[in-house]
Amino acid sequence: MECKKNWHSKETRVKRVLDTTEYVTVLKELVNEGKELNVVVAGNSMSPFLVHERDVIYFKKPDRTLKRGDIVFFQRKNGFYVMHRIWKKKPEGYYIVGDGQFEIEGPVQEEQIFALITGVCRKGKELGPGNLRWEFFEHIWIRIVPFRKYLLRFYGKIVKRK
Repeated sequence: MECKKNWHSKETRVKRVLDTTEYVTVLKELVNEGKELNVVVAGNSMSPFLVHERDVIYFKKPDRTLKRGDIVFFQRKNGFYVMHRIWKKKPEGYYIVGDGQFEIEGPVQEEQIFALITGVCRKGKELGPGNLRWEFFEHIWIRIVPFRKYLLRFYGKIVKRK
């Protein structure tokens, strides 16, 4: 299935440098108004699932209880905005980690989380819950954080050979 729009096409994108705080503040306002938005992924912390400046994420205000494996947007206490996956929920908050990371951060408070990723456009194909790749990262990859270092190293060697 093709993505909702041609957001994945580099030819259709207009690239502008914006102040992240201003930009995400506007996104948060739109999300709080009930809008579902999409943006091109910036950063490598969610690799190998999502790739910097290639993939697009779709997100909205959470409308259900968040659970292990969900990808969320949150604001760190230092003001930075991050998109990572929930590793675990404990009484003191959520513990979160990027798909390309080995260190879990937290606790993140529920009020720091402002959006839930509902789908992605990965390599021009729309993925969401129920898709095999989505389910692998949501249910299996999130459980093997201690082994990721080795798996990612192996994956990197395979990708370089292609």
